[in-house]
Amino acid sequence: MAWKAMDVQDQRVRFVVAASRRAKPLGALCSEFGISRPTGALWIRRYAEAGLEGICERSRRPRNSPAQTPWEQEERVIALRLEYPDWGARKLEVLLDREGVRLTRSTIHRILLRYDLIGDRDRHPQAVKRFERERPNELWQMDFKGPKNWPHAIGPLSVIDDHSRYLVALAATGKLDGDLVRQQLEQAFEGCGVPEAMLMDHGTPWWNWQSFSGRTHLSLWMMRQGIRLCWSGIRHPQTQGKVERFHGSLQRALDRRGGVGSQPQRWLDAFRSEYNQVRPHEALGMRTPASIWQPSPRSYNPNPPSWEYPQDAWVLKVDCQGTIDLNGRRYRIGKTLAGERVMIQPVEERFLVFFCSTLVREIDPSIHRSTIVERWIETPS
Repeated sequence: MAWKAMDVQDQRVRFVVAASRRAKPLGALCSEFGISRPTGALWIRRYAEAGLEGICERSRRPRNSPAQTPWEQEERVIALRLEYPDWGARKLEVLLDREGVRLTRSTIHRILLRYDLIGDRDRHPQAVKRFERERPNELWQMDFKGPKNWPHAIGPLSVIDDHSRYLVALAATGKLDGDLVRQQLEQAFEGCGVPEAMLMDHGTPWWNWQSFSGRTHLSLWMMRQGIRLCWSGIRHPQTQGKVERFHGSLQRALDRRGGVGSQPQRWLDAFRSEYNQVRPHEALGMRTPASIWQPSPRSYNPNPPSWEYPQDAWVLKVDCQGTIDLNGRRYRIGKTLAGERVMIQPVEERFLVFFCSTLVREIDPSIHRSTIVERWIETPS
């Protein structure tokens, strides 16, 4: 075996053993082991003075490091990292600054590396472009997280504000149940007000693939509150980028902070408070979501009156079969809307059908087709 593939200490032992035999000149022996003559002489001297202990690998760390961060500050960095094991140097820098500890992000990162508190999985490329709504409560994103490391078959329900990243709701419903989701949304509406729009995927319980309209009682209830419902692209989770990124943060916390215990909702409540009030957010200039978010001025009404369309609007009533009569021809709208009033908006040769403020169908008389509107028209992130 060539010496370069050997343990360093074993290499040194073999060198001093060979040197003690004096079978070869020192220069030739050093050349054979791939070291300089001064290095060889140093190993021989150290071995003579202290034996094997003298030729052990020694630390290359300087004896004095006047520029090194004081231990008290390093200790605080370590303590915060252990308290928030899923947070990186950027967020820890903000927390330290709040305590009056002024350390640069790179210094904190080096401390984490020095104490093996950060690895390759913690190094993520920074997003080059982000999209967000202009003000709080203009759009909320809602989704269920996957069940990885979660005590239930269904992960928590998350509702997050697109503009501020404020976590409006985080609940352990335990199942995909429309009534349970409605309870959580009612609490959110009572405490935070009603958003202008909500973005969801094509999943249970706010979407029903077995229904002609795709809508469910839950989604119709939200529409009656004047919420414009938007749907992400099918198999395109990037459309719900804010809630998906939050789920990534939540998963890292679950992976690194241990189990949630016997009361998962209590764990979620504490995490939601930390996420909104304590955790600095890079997309917000390291501010917290709570410092940017504000309640919606639209108050929640558990018994909203019938939706008022514009005075000159073309309004039709959906019959018990889920159809409407449009210029002498019948078009299916969906039985979930039976008995409801919808607004018809002509657009060139086609007609758009709105229920409250949500676009639900597009009708093309030329081919006698009523097409469900199931896609988000714009491109949020």
